[in-house]
Amino acid sequence: MTMFPACYSKSPNGVFRKTSFTTLIAGVFVLYVLHTCWVIYSILYTRPCGHNKRENCIVSYMTEAPRLQLSIYTSVKPSEDDGHSLILKMEDFDIHSSFERTLNVFLPLKTRSNGTLYILVFLHQAGVSPWQDSRQVNHVAPLTTYMLPKAPKIRFTSDQAPLQLEEQQKHLDDSAANQRPVSHWHSRLSFNVVAEDFSFDQGALPSDVQRYLRVFQDGKKTMYLPILFINELRNRVKDLMVMNSTTANLPLTISYHSISLGKLRFWIHMQDAVHSLRYFGFTEQDTDEMKGIFVDTNLYFLALTVLVAAFHLLFDLLAFKNDISFWKKKKTMVGMSSKAVLWRCFSTIVIFLYLLEEQTNLLVLFPAGVGSVIEVWKVMKAYRIQVLWSGMKPIFLFGNSSESEKKTEEHDTQAMKYLSFLLYPLCFGGAIYSLIYVKYKSWYSWLINSLVIGIYGFGFLFIIPQLFVNYKLKSVAHLPWKALKYKAFNTFIDDIFAFIITMPTTHWLACFRDDLVFLIYLYQRWLYPVDKTRVNEHRVFHSQKAKGKTHKD
Repeated sequence: MTMFPACYSKSPNGVFRKTSFTTLIAGVFVLYVLHTCWVIYSILYTRPCGHNKRENCIVSYMTEAPRLQLSIYTSVKPSEDDGHSLILKMEDFDIHSSFERTLNVFLPLKTRSNGTLYILVFLHQAGVSPWQDSRQVNHVAPLTTYMLPKAPKIRFTSDQAPLQLEEQQKHLDDSAANQRPVSHWHSRLSFNVVAEDFSFDQGALPSDVQRYLRVFQDGKKTMYLPILFINELRNRVKDLMVMNSTTANLPLTISYHSISLGKLRFWIHMQDAVHSLRYFGFTEQDTDEMKGIFVDTNLYFLALTVLVAAFHLLFDLLAFKNDISFWKKKKTMVGMSSKAVLWRCFSTIVIFLYLLEEQTNLLVLFPAGVGSVIEVWKVMKAYRIQVLWSGMKPIFLFGNSSESEKKTEEHDTQAMKYLSFLLYPLCFGGAIYSLIYVKYKSWYSWLINSLVIGIYGFGFLFIIPQLFVNYKLKSVAHLPWKALKYKAFNTFIDDIFAFIITMPTTHWLACFRDDLVFLIYLYQRWLYPVDKTRVNEHRVFHSQKAKGKTHKD
């Protein structure tokens, strides 16, 4: 009885009716959006200390207009007073003035030998050493990180290809044998200081700010020093440089901008979220893409992105649900192009392998993997494939087709025959061109890239068999329109994400190709409206559904 209210709602006449899965998902989605909006609001807005609670207020040290100095050091250890080297000094530092400077940083021998190097940023009183200033704030961050080096790409048709292949194989063997990541250099450093004269309430101090807050007592007043924050979200993979024992100096671009308290709290939460993802198996490449979403976009545009991503997830769930429901109930392949289903399965698997080869973001990779599994299941339904096991050996059984299905297969085969005259030369020519002019990591990489270029570039031609079958039957009633509707919504959302999330160029172009596919289906639906005198895909006349109707339309 505990599950009854969750699955049923009460109608006005007192009869309980079943609540659909779509309604439940939509309700959860609305709650999720409202909760997300409330969380973002609570992060961006911090309640200031009231005038009637002055004894409980923590005021900013900047209200006294002190002369500040910026000092930046490097050290092989994260401790503050061990082997440090000064690389930048700015007297009379103004927290409201932004700057960007590029320096050449000397690398100690220990760092060059696959070691580490840290940067120490101090904000202290002008003319006083940061090591002796009791009112200084500092932040320590690594300038190096460890990653496995990428395999070099080669052109297989060049004269040096055999030698390069041998060197590449040696490089891969050494990497596999050592399993030791190589030290990489962060060529950019970005830090911020809160420029607001904000008064905190000691009884309602945000927990995310506490770790960056240094408080001291000045008479009866409780004050906090300037809040210094190193923005690690701006450390992108594209800015990393491989270090080796022969490199004595490397460039470092230091940039500074003032920041508001609300934005600081937002960056703290996002930075913690990115770090926590690594515990769930996200790689540096995956978290790097998320950093790009947070850092390279405007806050308002970022809020729109979060909302759009929520809708994308909702439509993904509904599309998967309706697609599975449609194929689960489907008993006949009349009007459906079985070869188009087979091609869609093949292309989805190839695209998944391609995204895996390119180490694409998990936000793109995971839905592609789930889609591949669903497409394999649809092929087994379309061809009525049953798998029987004889010990460890699988036996595949194929079902028989009805007369109506054989007629559909004839149209399907005819369309594929004409299509092959155009498609195969295009794919073969593209593969030969890429082999001659494009560099790849391996033959497997060339094969996957050639297949996926053919799929992305000319894959839309494989909708022609289904369009041809629709034309011959003068009907589109056999198509899963609910699933197509949700997939269309996601296609238009993908158009937005194509400008936000970094992805391979071919995958980026395919997002806009899918728009054209859906528009063609819409045109056919307008061209061939539902004929209520025809038998639908469940072998039922539409007129049979309107029981008790005595008059003619």
